[in-house]
Amino acid sequence: MKERIKDIISYSDMIGSLVKKDLRGKYKGSVLGFLWTFINPLCQIIVYTIVFSVIVRSNLDKFYVYMIVGMIPWLFFDMSLRQGSGCVRYQGDMIKKIYFPREVLPVSCVTSNFINMLFCFVIVFAVLFISGIGVRIEALLYLPLIMAIEYLLSLGFALIVSAGTVFFKDLEHITTVVLMAWIYGTPIMYSLEMIPANIKWLFKVNPMTAVIESYHRILYWKELPLGKDILYSAVFAIVMVIIGELVFAKLDDNFAEEL
Repeated sequence: MKERIKDIISYSDMIGSLVKKDLRGKYKGSVLGFLWTFINPLCQIIVYTIVFSVIVRSNLDKFYVYMIVGMIPWLFFDMSLRQGSGCVRYQGDMIKKIYFPREVLPVSCVTSNFINMLFCFVIVFAVLFISGIGVRIEALLYLPLIMAIEYLLSLGFALIVSAGTVFFKDLEHITTVVLMAWIYGTPIMYSLEMIPANIKWLFKVNPMTAVIESYHRILYWKELPLGKDILYSAVFAIVMVIIGELVFAKLDDNFAEEL
């Protein structure tokens, strides 16, 4: 595994080129162009806010802030898996023609979506200050750590689904369906305290719960994230990256034949 990691790192220039290509081409030809980076998440947040503020009322103060703080990181995770599931399958010509560590494709996909999330955090901080909530510097220092953990978690899952989809095409659609359900099992549109005690453990097993809860504590509650949440999500993320790489390495020798 160490040799494969070194090989991936040696192709960092290729990863950078693919990330730039994706960011530049994502909204190429559209009238609003790069502004869609902000418009897309804002539209989803507005819809969810209306539903959970007007139709299904939440008792959280300034619920829209709570929603935005959790939704922006979730969208990064969601898009990393959606796009990651097809990132190898749709690059069949490249895989057949030139050699490069195939992990470059899911890594560049997740990195591109991560950079997109960083841009979207402009919205998060704007809302925090406009709403009057503001930020707490001591808590904010933990934000890069939580982002790094989420990046690794997303990469681990992306490695698995990107390799699996090459052999089982339906996995791309299954991933989309799972993500549609997964968002409701993550405390983005509600607080964890609203979950009945007898089933709360199910939500806590979800690795994205610890991640989103940490974002909420840092940015919405202006508190330090819980050590147990950081530890659980970090260990889970590292394990997922290891499993993801093992699965990917096991399957990638046959990519060219399947594609």
